[in-house]
Amino acid sequence: MRVFALATLLIGLPATAFADGGFDIVIPGRPGVPIIINGIDASYAVVEGTWGLGKNVQVQPTIYGGRYIGERQPSDVGHYYPTLGLQPGYGRLEVEPPANRKLPQPAESYYRSWGAQSAPLPPQMDIPTDPPPVILAPEINVNPPRRRLPPHAEGPARPPK
Repeated sequence: MRVFALATLLIGLPATAFADGGFDIVIPGRPGVPIIINGIDASYAVVEGTWGLGKNVQVQPTIYGGRYIGERQPSDVGHYYPTLGLQPGYGRLEVEPPANRKLPQPAESYYRSWGAQSAPLPPQMDIPTDPPPVILAPEINVNPPRRRLPPHAEGPARPPK
């Protein structure tokens, strides 16, 4: 039984390896929105060679039945690009006023400031009527003063040089 299962597995593996080499029919997800591949409208067309994404290899697909879409100008999409030298399709009309016109009255002055400060301290509390007992700790001198030895206990005198 195990030999039969192993043989079935080995026969089925090569078939799955070649299953990705076929063709695809491209159907748009939304009506009226074209699927464009490399400048070609591939909506309802047959595309062959799209296996590059699955195998980490980029392949130029072959499209059967698609139609070429010319280079679209960026202004066609509703955006304004000043480098094209074209007028924007919409927007406000800029009118430069004459230099000798009557100026409007100046606006009133406006001033605003911000600041930050700490919260006020709480009031000092009175001493409680029953304070906790005070415990006196013994004083421990860590560095006691050194006692000087009497002159006769310092050791033998050195001869002068």
